[in-house]
Amino acid sequence: MKNVSLLAITFFIFSLVSRVVYGATAKAVIQGTDESSALVGSAQLQDTDEGLRVEMSIFGAPPGIHGIHIHENGSCEDKGNAAGGHYNPMGVKHGFLVTEGLENAHAGDFGNIEINDAGEGSLLLVLPGLTVAGGEHNVEGRAIILHEKQDDFGQPTGNAGGRIACGIIQVESETNQ
Repeated sequence: MKNVSLLAITFFIFSLVSRVVYGATAKAVIQGTDESSALVGSAQLQDTDEGLRVEMSIFGAPPGIHGIHIHENGSCEDKGNAAGGHYNPMGVKHGFLVTEGLENAHAGDFGNIEINDAGEGSLLLVLPGLTVAGGEHNVEGRAIILHEKQDDFGQPTGNAGGRIACGIIQVESETNQ
């Protein structure tokens, strides 16, 4: 009986320790802003202790380096222009959020994604200070925009040119336990 109780306690403690708890999750389905575009992709977003984890895949894009950002509004109308400007709740200069933080970069500053000759690219970032939903700097309902050119980190918005793809960030779950 003592061994059974010890085994049950050990199993209970192991299940508590090994249980992984994730924060809120969201997804954006990314599509070309031109009706004839074959450009598609997706972004998975998840709250973590380090910040907002963003994992993105793009297919059918022109090869090269392209700026990618979260924009203020959750609309892809008007070829992505309805998404407004970069998400910038702190009113700071343009930069690279991962290295410069919210005090020195727009909250939506992802930097660039490299697209290979087959038109494919992927990006994995952790963005400090952002959350999926709730919190001071959440991205729920905002748009992810893929730009036609490289973000050169110039002011005020990085000189990345037109908007070639857009996806609206939609919350999937508040927590995933």
